[in-house]
Amino acid sequence: MLLFLIAGILGALGIGAANTASVTTPTATATSTATPSSTPTPTATVPINIEGEELGGVAEGTLVEGIDGEAPRKAPDADVKSIDALEALEVKGRAPKTGYDREKFGAAWADVDGNGCDTRNDILYRDLTGSVTSDGCTVTSGTLDPDPYTDTVIDFVRGPATSADVQIDHVVALSDAWQKGAQQLDAETRALFANDPLNLLAVDGPTNQAKGDKDAASWLPPNKGFRCEYVSIQIAVKAKYELWITQPGCADVEGRRG
Repeated sequence: MLLFLIAGILGALGIGAANTASVTTPTATATSTATPSSTPTPTATVPINIEGEELGGVAEGTLVEGIDGEAPRKAPDADVKSIDALEALEVKGRAPKTGYDREKFGAAWADVDGNGCDTRNDILYRDLTGSVTSDGCTVTSGTLDPDPYTDTVIDFVRGPATSADVQIDHVVALSDAWQKGAQQLDAETRALFANDPLNLLAVDGPTNQAKGDKDAASWLPPNKGFRCEYVSIQIAVKAKYELWITQPGCADVEGRRG
């Protein structure tokens, strides 16, 4: 499933083509009111806090499979536009981090697509193989095969001691986005940015923590085979939301996109 996402991004980018496309800021309206009528009451969760964000987790030993072990829904497809992405990026200096707060991008993992499931579980369901849910939304187990950042296989089991093994990374970190144009976006668009499947990957938890809010000029995945795809995602996301890159970042991206 991850390979499908990457293939779609690389095919749609058109990197190196003539600069004929324009970038339009997303105008989709966020909503979190829709709830699938067939979804049973979710199992009570135990909040797990990682870097200020709560991850819903059920207590160990209480995992319940969904119907036939499958979630009765489809993971959302990433919205990838055919744009001349790299050439569309403006090169500017980094703005101050002043005023940045996670809440500026809305509630963590909001259900912006209205499918009744939060974004974290949507991405786990998309990126893990053999995903099992307890209520049609909450992913309780699955396999990240492979983890794009380390090229290793990680067995995910939801629980207080294990949920953080697989985390959802904002490829373009929220703090980095804030310093490169997102502070000029309205609150609704920032919420869409924070929950956009194009900018999200299920990855190895410790590696994600090591990355922090670094951009592509400061950090690349240890898995060298994924670095071009990683940079391509950063380019596509920043072009889609009309964010900019710094001069060092521009040189780094130019050198690694081929």
